[in-house]
Parts: sequence; C-alpha cells; structure tokens
Amino acid sequence: MDKVHFFAGTTLATSLLALALTLNSTTTQAFVNPARLSTAGLPETAPKKGKWETLFDGKTLSGWHTYLKAGQPVSDKWTIDDGAIHLASGGAGDLVTDKEYGNFELEMEWKIAEGGNSGIIYHVHEDPKYKATYQTGPEMQVLDNERHPDAKQGRDNNRTAGALYDLQKPVNLGAAKPAGEWNKARLVINNGKAEQYLNGKKTAEYPTSGPEWDKMVSESKFKGWEGFGKYDKGHIALQDHGNKVWFRNIKIREL
Repeated sequence: MDKVHFFAGTTLATSLLALALTLNSTTTQAFVNPARLSTAGLPETAPKKGKWETLFDGKTLSGWHTYLKAGQPVSDKWTIDDGAIHLASGGAGDLVTDKEYGNFELEMEWKIAEGGNSGIIYHVHEDPKYKATYQTGPEMQVLDNERHPDAKQGRDNNRTAGALYDLQKPVNLGAAKPAGEWNKARLVINNGKAEQYLNGKKTAEYPTSGPEWDKMVSESKFKGWEGFGKYDKGHIALQDHGNKVWFRNIKIREL
C-alpha cells in the first residue's frame, strides 16, 4: 500500500471513531436527567427509606422513658390498656422515645377523652435547662375540638386537633373524629420540610427552619423561646397535659 492510501485510510478510520464517540456521548446525555447528576457527574440514586420500626409493642413501655428521667421507672400513671399506651391521670410527665430521630415518617393512632388535650411532639432536645418537651419541640395537637377551650383560642384554629400547635392555621379543618374515637395521625419530617396528616387529610405543611418558620414563631406564644424549634434531631414525645389519652400502633421509619 502506498503512503497516500495508507494516510487516507488512517484519517477515515480516525474520523469514524470520533463520530461514534460523539454519537455515544450524545445518546448517553439524552437519557440522563441533569438534575439527577451528583457533583461528580455520575447518575444519582434516589435516597432509600428505612424500614418501619415499631415504637410500641402493645405490651410494655420498652424504648420509652419519662422526660429527663432516662433509666428510671416510668410513672404507673402511664399504663397499657388493651394494646394502647394510656395516660390514666396527670402528673406522670411526658413520655419520650429513648432514641432520637431527624428525618422520619411517623404514624400512630390516638384517642382523647371528652374535654381532653394532649400532643405529639418531635425533635425534643432532652436537657435539664429545658423543663418541658414543648420548650424545644414543635407539636401536632391532640384535642377534643368540641369541648376543650383551646379549639377556640389561638389564631385561625391553630390549636385544633391535627394543627401545628399555635403556629399555623390548619390546611384542612374538620379532620378529627369526636372524643372517644380513634384518629390516625401521620407526621413526615424530611430535609427541612414537614407535613402533618389526620385521618388521611393534610392538616399542616411548613418549613422547619428559615425565614417562614421564624416568622411563624415570632407571631406565636413561642416568640423569644431560646431553644424552640432549633434542633433538627430529637426525641418523639407523647404529652401529659393532665387528661386521659390513648396511643397505639406507633411506628416510624427514618428517611
């Protein structure tokens, strides 16, 4: 083969190879969503949800303790009643999980006595300088809307069952069932955003930090509270507000 034909053939082969690589690169880019690329330029997999973890076995209070009393026996005013955690009378102190949670999905059922008040509180920071769980943790309200005065206090029904207590008007009103009936609550906290549901209806949606959150706090009873809503990880608490309340089918999965 003479030099002219050799170099012509080499140039053609090189051009074909370059074209193939360009087409391959273009095809690959067409099927990869740039929004799903990591900082390294590789496709990013969606974060996996953790497995559901049962927080209450229906028989014991294992995995729970009274706020600020870890390692001590729980008050006998917190009892087990037909597969549910039951606060028989006030003065027991709030019940909190031994474990702390940051991003999570929480589900449980609750039932309140007539005229009763309680709450589900999250991101509770356990420290002796805070005397109560609600000094640090936001609360999903548990209430008898028909009889407890809190339902008519606050602003725009923001103290009714299912609401983000004293901070936000409920997205949906009327989601709660009457006193003595079971309600299903769901709380999702993930990457600075929160959603609350009661009996399948969304009752709250909000950021857990930032300007919007700060504005809500500044217009609430929690204005000026040093540690309120400042922690992005903490205990789950069941509130002792002095009234009979029941909780069952409690489970959580970390996100």
